[in-house]
Amino acid sequence: MRTALLLSRLCFRHASRPLRYSPQRVYTTIRQCPSRKRIPKGPIGGTVLLSTLGPAAFVKLSEDHEDGRTGEAHMLEASRAELLTTIPDNVHGLKRIWKGLVFGVDQYIVEPFATGLRFLHLVIIFVPVIFAVPVIWIGGRQKKRDNERSGTLWWYGFLVHSMERAGPAFIKLGQWAASRQDIFPAEMCSVMSSLHSNAPAHSLEDTKRIIIQAFDGLPFQEIFEEFQENPLGVGAIAQVYKAKLKPSLAIPSDSDLGGPPPNMRQRVRKNVDVLVKSTPQRVPSSYVAIKVLHPKVERLVRRDLKIMSFFASALNAIPTFEWLSFPDEVAQFGEMMRLQLDLRIESANLIKFRKNFKDRTTAWFPYPYSEYTTRQVLVEEFAHGIPLAAFLEDGGGVFQQEIAGEGLDAFLHMLLIDNFVHADLHPGNIMVRFYKSEQLSLAFGRHKESHDPSKSIDVTEEVLQQLRPHRHNPSEWAAQLDRIDKEGYRPQLIFIDTGLVTELNSTNRTNFLDLFKAIAEFDGYRAGHLMVERCRQPDAVINQEVFALKMQHLVLGVKSRTFALGNIKIGDILNDVLGMVRDHHVRMEGDFVNVVISILLLEGIGRSLDPNLDLFKR
Repeated sequence: MRTALLLSRLCFRHASRPLRYSPQRVYTTIRQCPSRKRIPKGPIGGTVLLSTLGPAAFVKLSEDHEDGRTGEAHMLEASRAELLTTIPDNVHGLKRIWKGLVFGVDQYIVEPFATGLRFLHLVIIFVPVIFAVPVIWIGGRQKKRDNERSGTLWWYGFLVHSMERAGPAFIKLGQWAASRQDIFPAEMCSVMSSLHSNAPAHSLEDTKRIIIQAFDGLPFQEIFEEFQENPLGVGAIAQVYKAKLKPSLAIPSDSDLGGPPPNMRQRVRKNVDVLVKSTPQRVPSSYVAIKVLHPKVERLVRRDLKIMSFFASALNAIPTFEWLSFPDEVAQFGEMMRLQLDLRIESANLIKFRKNFKDRTTAWFPYPYSEYTTRQVLVEEFAHGIPLAAFLEDGGGVFQQEIAGEGLDAFLHMLLIDNFVHADLHPGNIMVRFYKSEQLSLAFGRHKESHDPSKSIDVTEEVLQQLRPHRHNPSEWAAQLDRIDKEGYRPQLIFIDTGLVTELNSTNRTNFLDLFKAIAEFDGYRAGHLMVERCRQPDAVINQEVFALKMQHLVLGVKSRTFALGNIKIGDILNDVLGMVRDHHVRMEGDFVNVVISILLLEGIGRSLDPNLDLFKR
């Protein structure tokens, strides 16, 4: 036990790094942002610390790019600095001394001891995995599984099972590793992608307590008209519920996008969109999805990150592992985890996505109730719809080209225009719902059209009830979609779970655009050299000239064929690039790899829905 405690202290000291943070800057941000709207306190009310940042402040930080860093980096910095606040300034006298004593005991005695116990727990889980490593050299090679040995495949599965047992941080670590095909073997990434959380749901009492705090102590029965006590889903970090807010708390959808009355040009453009794109009518809903962090998950993740950081430094001391730069990867993974531990960041991401897509067609994002969103609770409009996975499985019928085209257009807008990309674009995070098309607006004056949300009819659930009975029956599913099309309904894509985004800083964006230009000009040799020169460790690259020649060969091979996705698999090309990156030790930035993985996923979705979809013509 003493050894574990000493080791935990080393982990603690190693992971504790000074944070560059300016209280004056955040103070200025709070003053510039609108004050956070709060509903009246109930009898259980609590005091909100003045140092607590509201979602409006995070939205302001997300738009800050003056120093060349991303808005996401600014939000994370503010979130972490808020946690470092030990004792509020308005606490004085003996009470301040007592709080200081409690903080000191917790920080320097309880936390190191708990980290030591956590270390012992992880040793019990992962030591068998280490001893089982020799198995990877046993068994025949499986040609259909990237020519890996059967023993290697078994070990990958054993590792995944152990990571599931280790808890939320290691589950997320495995899911993150699955996206890093530039570092790990392709088959290992494939097995890691099957990682799922077996975390038990926290109690309903904990959920109610946390939600009541978010609503400033308002009694639970005065917040919701309906509340489904069984969570819709339980993840490694949080769980999600469906509920219906009281009318006094519900906010009309799109109220965050209010602006000056549209002029004649804007009205004409909207009518063109209605005629050409069949823009779905957006109807507000008082149903909400409520994401609640598991109690104490932040502490558990923090301890795990300290332990990971310690062992990453130890592994980096091994000469053959230097190019992997494990400490940098753990630091990047730690940032990803911390972003998901503050739900105000996800709310700010939703607001930014909605602004970016305000004047676009059918792709959309749920409305976030930022007034009720805190570090531990996110309240957002419930996305009524069917997961895109259902359309991939049963077919898109008459809508398949429209759905595929809208999804690809949305991604390209995020990547090339907005520089703000949803970083978790798997089919489960894309919903499809149906609306009647908007009507032509014949009012060409400057007055604002009036809409009464209470009189709007949401036909989404009605359409979904027609579709659900035909799941797993492709012929009936296609026939029902055809009937829905003839009735005048149109599909709308809803993107959810925006806790992680990819936003390139000024340097990385310049590098990305230069690389994109070189590939567009079919200059693979230059593209290869750009990747080497601007990677993390150019000196660690093996055979730089050979890597550039391989890139040239790959690009010329693409040039000799058509760009239609039906004839060329973008996924295969990108997999080849990731394989070369891995073989030649070219350490790419994580944001760049995230973009590549997103393209891989969308290529699969596009080919499943519409084999003739042309990526490069859009």
